[in-house]
Amino acid sequence: MHEKLIILDFGSQTTQLIGRRVRELNMYCEIIPYNKFPHDATDVKGVILSGSPYSVYDTDAFKADLSEIRGKYPVLGICYGAQYLAYTSGGNVESANSREYGRANLSYVNNEDPLLKGINTGSQIWMSHGDTITLLPDNFKVIASTDDVKAAAYHVEGEQTWGVQFHPEVFHSTDGTKLLDNFLNICGCAKDWTPASFIESTVAELKEQLGDDKVILALSGGVDSSVTAVLLNKAIGKNLTCIFVDHGLLRKNEFENVMKDYEHLGLNVIGVNAKDKFYSELAGVSDPEQKRKIIGKGFIDVFDQEAHKLKDIKWLGQGTIYPDVIESLSITGTVIKSHHNVGGLPDTMKLKLVEPLRLLFKDEVRRVGMEMGMQPHLIKRHPFPGPGLGIRILGDITPEKVRILQDADEIYMSLMREWGLYDKIWQAGVILLPIQSVGVMGDERTYENTVALRAVTSTDAMTADWAQLPYEFLAKVSNEIINKVKGVNRVVYDISSKPPATIEWE
Repeated sequence: MHEKLIILDFGSQTTQLIGRRVRELNMYCEIIPYNKFPHDATDVKGVILSGSPYSVYDTDAFKADLSEIRGKYPVLGICYGAQYLAYTSGGNVESANSREYGRANLSYVNNEDPLLKGINTGSQIWMSHGDTITLLPDNFKVIASTDDVKAAAYHVEGEQTWGVQFHPEVFHSTDGTKLLDNFLNICGCAKDWTPASFIESTVAELKEQLGDDKVILALSGGVDSSVTAVLLNKAIGKNLTCIFVDHGLLRKNEFENVMKDYEHLGLNVIGVNAKDKFYSELAGVSDPEQKRKIIGKGFIDVFDQEAHKLKDIKWLGQGTIYPDVIESLSITGTVIKSHHNVGGLPDTMKLKLVEPLRLLFKDEVRRVGMEMGMQPHLIKRHPFPGPGLGIRILGDITPEKVRILQDADEIYMSLMREWGLYDKIWQAGVILLPIQSVGVMGDERTYENTVALRAVTSTDAMTADWAQLPYEFLAKVSNEIINKVKGVNRVVYDISSKPPATIEWE
């Protein structure tokens, strides 16, 4: 088993970010709920305690027994984690006079301390808390301060335990990665967890786990399912059968293009044209939730039908990734949301699940795909919703509306690539609005459809900003769509961020 770092999650919004920063330093880590520390953990090198939405003195605050962790492993408490260590050791934590939020600079740094090696006075950090440590226990020694916060960082004498009241994981802490790297060095981490080592160990594990068993996998054309397929193919070859369903709501020519891509990868793929089934089941349905359910159920029915034609299938491959797993394991024990990859297929299939990417973040999935030699256009594809254009056509769905949207979307996407903008955007698409408006074409008045363009930048889809695309580009897209797509006479651009707006309109 690979050595790992454990991040105990006390509910902070930035816990996943800590995990990603540690992974970027080539160290494998796992995020687990604050009260679920694995006590038989022989491969754990160190422990990080995350931030929390609570104050340590709240009656509802998440509390963990750290007696079996402190002294046994190196420990780093971040924000709430630092305050919790001090508070449970007899220190004082109180509400700060002014909420400490945003950029600050270190006015004192003890460079002799191994955690702060190579970090200098003046280094910018990011604060985000309403509390502050007002009294440290006797054996807790201050190793860094800001003008307002005396105990910005401390070390517990006689044990490998540290605390910082700022967030080294966020981009605004300029030496944050350095600090985390110093902590990994304190833990004695080998830092040898790379895409290549992940592929090697995962393929070996899959061979062991699956033996000669047969696996079926639903492909969507997206990054996660494609990388899952290539990894499984590496391990079990012809024992993998992939099914790619065309529900008639993919981008223009996408079914044919993606099937060609999969052939290049040497995958055994069954392509199913199920457009008519989906169009007839969706006829007259406008409610977004109902559309999603019909598309989801229809997909499962087609997949199930194809699966039953195959002999001796024992496993179902899925492209579940780490954020799906973390979201499904909420620390309060309640499921935050049921995720499209975690569950959903009928019990009657009686298949065991194999999820080779369940420990990877999205950016790591892409790096693994590149390492396996997959085509960049497959790896760098924008995320695309499972219900496809079904949730980008507001109102009911007809083949004619799908044609209009596919044509408009193709113009938008190809111009985005032509202008070198595609790789700078997290996700983009066109939405067909249920609005007709007056226009003029030639000498005639028209009464036709409006489409909205959407483009956002993001790193993880949790938050997203609207992309500030050049006006010249938007003008070109608008002209091309209005001139070439029959049925559209007006183009608008969506300038809403998430939150409060979502990336998709439905």
